[in-house]
Amino acid sequence: MAEMISIGFILKFIRFGIVGFSGVFVDFGITYLLKEKIKINKYISNSTGFLTATASNYTLNRIWTFHSIDPAIATQFSKFLLISAIGLGINNMILYILTNKYKMNFYVSKGIATVAVMLWNFFANYYYTFHE
Repeated sequence: MAEMISIGFILKFIRFGIVGFSGVFVDFGITYLLKEKIKINKYISNSTGFLTATASNYTLNRIWTFHSIDPAIATQFSKFLLISAIGLGINNMILYILTNKYKMNFYVSKGIATVAVMLWNFFANYYYTFHE
């Protein structure tokens, strides 16, 4: 439990948040482009934006947040991708519930889903993907 409140843990969480924030621009930008400009299905657009941001976030988190030097990059990325895929499922489920059941705006719903998935992603990656 002491690790969870250490300065190092807090700094990793802040860095993860900054990387995630940059990923939001990638995610929302691609989602918007595909959904609004190219007129692709909103779930395909959402998934494409989300997965593109995942690749960007993995690279930045590996280098900057977790300072990983694990030579098994393919294995590590596979773990990150698995966690992100679960996060994508959570993201789409929240998006579906908020837009279809509660008739919320798509982008407000996506914002809420993004925050929820960020928490999942941080803890899962901290303990599974980048755990030393």
